[in-house]
Amino acid sequence: MANGLGFVRKAERREALFLVAVTLALASPAQRIPDAASQSQPPVKERTLSARFPAKPSLPPTVTIPAEALGFVAPGPFFLGSRNSLASLDFLGDDRLLFTFRVPGLLHRDLMNGADSDERLIRALVLSLPQGAIEAEAAWTVHDRIRYLWPLPNGEFLLRDRDTLFEGDAALKLKPLLDFPGPLLWVEFDPARKLLITNSSEPVAKPPSAGAAQALNPSTAAAAVTTDQDPAAPATPPDFVVRILRRDTGQVLLVSRARHTIHLPINSEGYLENLRADGPNWLLSLGLFTGGSKLLGGVRSTCEPKDDFLTEQVVLVSGCGNSGESTLAALTTSGQTLWIAHAPLTEVWPMHIAAAGGSRIAWETLDTSHPVDSLEPIQGGDIKEQSVTVFDTATGDIALVSPVSPILDAGGNVAISPSGRRVALLNAGAIQVFDLPAPPPLSADAPTR
Repeated sequence: MANGLGFVRKAERREALFLVAVTLALASPAQRIPDAASQSQPPVKERTLSARFPAKPSLPPTVTIPAEALGFVAPGPFFLGSRNSLASLDFLGDDRLLFTFRVPGLLHRDLMNGADSDERLIRALVLSLPQGAIEAEAAWTVHDRIRYLWPLPNGEFLLRDRDTLFEGDAALKLKPLLDFPGPLLWVEFDPARKLLITNSSEPVAKPPSAGAAQALNPSTAAAAVTTDQDPAAPATPPDFVVRILRRDTGQVLLVSRARHTIHLPINSEGYLENLRADGPNWLLSLGLFTGGSKLLGGVRSTCEPKDDFLTEQVVLVSGCGNSGESTLAALTTSGQTLWIAHAPLTEVWPMHIAAAGGSRIAWETLDTSHPVDSLEPIQGGDIKEQSVTVFDTATGDIALVSPVSPILDAGGNVAISPSGRRVALLNAGAIQVFDLPAPPPLSADAPTR
């Protein structure tokens, strides 16, 4: 995951997943669901992407909005490799784009210690399509360099600054949503965007006194952990806290501490876990909140795969091929592997962006002049370009291939509309919008072609 989100050690991950199962378990009795991995599989479409990307998009854009006229200034090469979030491009419905970007300026100084501050000014614009007119604009101040914005259903979004989440709308009106006891590092969602999974860095709480009540305030995440410190006690280092909350009420469903941040893919049924099989083979298991588990299928990867729910029934698995190349696979919770794609060894730092309904996926990579490994690490001059491939999730067919520029190694320069019929790219000094045919129907049993 980009922006420094790591993976927890296996023991801690298992502990956190166990807490999820206990906390969210329903009243129905535990049961073992038959393993999908044991069912027969149809042939899987497998492709290797070309190492030669076109110099321009494979389709002409239907809308081109000059970015410089909006105030956007391309970041210099100084930022390349730092994985700073310098811009974000998101659809608010199919007919509006939210474009936000860092406004260049003088470095701020922290008045407390005289060090450089991470404070930065963000310009936000809502653009109507297809005209490209500005419907709303605002200026925000954020205080770090990691991802700060996530789109929501119904034309809304979440804005993160330090330890606070704000909810915003297409008029760019913000209202505080949740406060945390320490810096909020990352936000994830279930497929319906009803649950929030958050990672934050927080002081270790003082143990509660004997007999003290421990209640959760459903209106704020901050109530889940007390941060009162004993003044006589030595300073304690910050810790990582993972929470699952209901987005509409703020009710805290889970609080767990770990020494690392945790990627926790969940849907309404349960949580995903990778189980080591033999050699490079992994089994993808769905631990059920009702008890028991379900094997969804097998994945071949020389590194531990990373799983994400695209819908309630479709999972995207990012892994590594035999030579270390990045791979992408779409599986269903009924046990079918829809397709597998392999990137060339010269494509590194993969990220994916999905339509809200999961119908299309954009796979974005940095393209280098040579394969990157421990013997030949990446250098700034090795990066040739950044490129994106848009897949139909149901079939693995490619709908669009394009370079994107300037290079933003933390992403934020690609967006897919909720219907999957529009793709927006920050490319060649403009926001380019592409109208695509309707994506193939997506279901748990979508056939491969």
